Amino acid sequence: MSSEFNFFQQWYPLSPLQDLKRDRPTPVTLLGMRLVIWKPQNADSFRVFLDQCPHRLAPLSEGRVDEETGNLMCSYHGWQFDQGGVCTYIPQLDQEQLDKNIPQQYCVLSYPTREEQDLLWVWADPHSADLAKTTSLPRSPQVDAGKGFAWDSFVRDLPYDWQTLIENVADPSHVPFTHHGVQGNRKQGRPIAMEIVESSMQLVEVQLDRARKTTITFEPPCRLEYTIQIGTEGKQLGLITYCIPTEPGKSRIVAQFSRNFAKNIQKITPRWWEHLKVRNLVLDGDMVVLHQQEAFLQQKQEPNAWKTAYKLPASSDRLVIEFRKWFDKYCDGKLPWAEVGITAPMTQINEDRKVLLDRYHQHTQHCESCRQTLAKIQKIQVILLIFSLASLVSVALASDSWRGQFGLPLMLFGLISLGFYSGLKWWLEPQFYFVDYVHADKR
Repeated sequence: MSSEFNFFQQWYPLSPLQDLKRDRPTPVTLLGMRLVIWKPQNADSFRVFLDQCPHRLAPLSEGRVDEETGNLMCSYHGWQFDQGGVCTYIPQLDQEQLDKNIPQQYCVLSYPTREEQDLLWVWADPHSADLAKTTSLPRSPQVDAGKGFAWDSFVRDLPYDWQTLIENVADPSHVPFTHHGVQGNRKQGRPIAMEIVESSMQLVEVQLDRARKTTITFEPPCRLEYTIQIGTEGKQLGLITYCIPTEPGKSRIVAQFSRNFAKNIQKITPRWWEHLKVRNLVLDGDMVVLHQQEAFLQQKQEPNAWKTAYKLPASSDRLVIEFRKWFDKYCDGKLPWAEVGITAPMTQINEDRKVLLDRYHQHTQHCESCRQTLAKIQKIQVILLIFSLASLVSVALASDSWRGQFGLPLMLFGLISLGFYSGLKWWLEPQFYFVDYVHADKR
């Protein structure tokens, strides 16, 4: 049975624009395809290429943007490519000969891109650029400053599959328990009435509770959005997630958090602090649970295993059921890994929590705010350590008269500097790398 839904002829947001590096190429994976994001010098927008030099298949993401030409240079043999993917320079050939005839096989595969709603979007099929031009982006109506909304963005790679990610985001009933003390409270767990409003290949939508103040929309393959009405004064919160299938057993979430009230909160709270104390903690709470859940489901090794493995008696399970039915009906219950030559292995349970909850490689290195803040924290630590040591050494070597006059204040400043250094080194800096999340410890 072939899949009715085409995962490749779709738009996917790869990253918030503000988190992309403008001075060097960035690797990213989508649907098993290794891609490279880069920005030509003096260009207004980013480009996305297949991350393979046509010469010897070296990764272009290990290359650089040449200062003279502004083109992408492969670091293996120096081949260069312009913003359209055309090969412009081969050091091992006579340039005049290359200029006269540039074979198509010397060019890099280039993917259609757009930059809207503060995100970089890519069309996953480079051979249907005309279709991409006429296909609308799965944009959110809640990311629109013209309608009074403000928002912030977040990205993280996850060690579990796209379908597991969709299931989880589509399930609001887990929030009081999995995210207790962060965004929920166990004592507030309650029945959630769900009503299916629409279910088709293009859209699945449900409304929550009789008051219908919350709508959840799934626009395949990636946009899963909550619209939450607060009170009767038109106040609205939005949780907009884009769930990206990267490779078997892995996915990426690009999320935007919008509101049309109390908008100054986002200006007051540093973005990196929000990521440390809320955004990453929420995903940490899911991480170990979902990784193992996915492995247990795959162990069933039978078609539509969720139908017998899951017990779904509550109304709050309806969107999960509807998604699974959609996936079975239109996608034959599987992602198109075979189309890119990948055999999807079974998920193996990883007991190493430092790997599962690896904030640095999953988030920090991708987030401009967090990686720049981490670099500043590390520089400040060096300054504090030098100052504190210099202060103590100066007091120790100073004359008795000088020490009696200035020794105590200088020692205090040195000890205070050492205290700040310790706080940054042993409390704040580790939060950019790894924070263990143990549910039993959340009181």
